[in-house]
Amino acid sequence: MKQRAITVLTDASLITCIVQRGKADDIVRVAMDAGAQGATTYYGRGSGVRTRLGILGVAVEVEKEVISIVVANDQRDHIFEKMYLAGELDTPGMGFMYVTHLEKAATYIPPEIIARLEK
Repeated sequence: MKQRAITVLTDASLITCIVQRGKADDIVRVAMDAGAQGATTYYGRGSGVRTRLGILGVAVEVEKEVISIVVANDQRDHIFEKMYLAGELDTPGMGFMYVTHLEKAATYIPPEIIARLEK
């Protein structure tokens, strides 16, 4: 039987970005260009204080897209900033973003990369 081992990553963070429906593809593209290795996008439904904005009380779309991206801590701030700007999150009602430190993360890492990192 082949010996199996888990390679645990301890220097990773999860960036979560919640945006208006239709904005996620652009944000993911910018994150990948900035160095992210991949992203998971799914739909959600939001509600809260900001469901009605503007003088006429125009409703903000309740269907949201949620983007989750695991990044190395040394890339975190750069990718976070690029995503924030791409999503226009400095505009009221456009979305919300946060970072969560990951205590442990694991995935397949090719042996040659592990050997290079151990040097």
